[in-house]
Amino acid sequence: MFLDEVELHLSGGKGGAGSNSLRREKYVPRGGPDGGDGGRGGDVVLVADPGEASLQRFQTERRFRAAAGGPGGPSRRHGADGEAIRLPVPAGTMVFDSGTGRLLADLVSPGAALVVAAGGRGGWGNTHFATPVAQTPRHRELGGPGTVATVRLELRLIADLGLVGLPNAGKSSLLARLTGARPKVADYPFTTLSPNLGVAELDGGRTITVADVPGLIEGAHLGAGLGIGFLRHLQRTRSLVQVVDASSGPEDAVRAYSEVHLELRAWDEDLAARPRVVAANKVDLVAGRARARVLKALREAIESGSQVLAVSALTGEGVEALLQESFGLARSREPVDAGGFRLYPGPRPARPEVFVEGAAGHYRVSGEGVLRLVAAADLDDPEEVTRLQRQLRRLGVESQLEASGASEGDVVEIGEVEFTFVPEGPKR
Repeated sequence: MFLDEVELHLSGGKGGAGSNSLRREKYVPRGGPDGGDGGRGGDVVLVADPGEASLQRFQTERRFRAAAGGPGGPSRRHGADGEAIRLPVPAGTMVFDSGTGRLLADLVSPGAALVVAAGGRGGWGNTHFATPVAQTPRHRELGGPGTVATVRLELRLIADLGLVGLPNAGKSSLLARLTGARPKVADYPFTTLSPNLGVAELDGGRTITVADVPGLIEGAHLGAGLGIGFLRHLQRTRSLVQVVDASSGPEDAVRAYSEVHLELRAWDEDLAARPRVVAANKVDLVAGRARARVLKALREAIESGSQVLAVSALTGEGVEALLQESFGLARSREPVDAGGFRLYPGPRPARPEVFVEGAAGHYRVSGEGVLRLVAAADLDDPEEVTRLQRQLRRLGVESQLEASGASEGDVVEIGEVEFTFVPEGPKR
């Protein structure tokens, strides 16, 4: 099975808690704070790996969480950073935000990497809270939560040459003849249900990557016969070989060519205009004048600039000429990975967003920045709670609660914690 689209649920590791420690040594009866910081949580990273051909590894496991950071220790010992998870994906994988549909990155080149779910920040130890007034602070921060992301991966194969045509045109047999690949081949339509890749070798050590895309049928650009899933793989190819069954006669051969060309144009004008060779396949089944009529009809039907070559995947006739012509076309077009890794950053708000919902004495506050603050706070420490209240007030949480109708004594829920709303009141 060839998996080329999948949704993943990814979580960065939680940051480690800071340490609440005071220095205690012989002859140092009143040592200051020496609590170390917690380690950073691990990231979840997608990496384009040339050894991967599909997204098949995610068939059974689609949820991944990176390791948490280690806690800080006394003597200013820093907690260990959590181990990152690196998930290999094929080159040509596009990463979309499942919620918004926004394209986050296009992992085109091998080695390109994207941090999808970042690990949480490690909590500060009590050394950070010492002041001239409070020289022995006894509070620390807990680690921040990691980023949670749901992404959709979509693979678009990267190849120099794409074989396209109607079902049973002989594309898989031609791929096998060109590259030595061993796709499933049989004498009935829809034998190929997933793309196949192979590498053809030419003289002088030259190579060309060839993709055999499952046969297109009428309405493929609208999704008929899984057509959209097949068509998008062709968008990465540098040139096309349109395979036509020459044994069906001149009229059917022209009709087959036109049907596929119309589907390509309906899906993507640029794809339809891409350099191509028309391979009149199965010429071993026709000879003499019958063969000449098929070739003449195709040459009259196609647009100028595209060659029609007679080939036979069975006997090998014309295959070398097809390979040489295709190689020239592929090299005349800029490779799809010339730009390397492409990132599509989205707009970031100038300050953390705050959302308030609810009524009748119970309100829920959300927003990534607010949730991170609360998750990192040590709520068993009164000083830390006071500090958290000041931070939430600066973010506008109190004013938004009041604007939503909240009054003193109402329950306010932030993440997994509930507070009693006590507004600061007017300043004197």
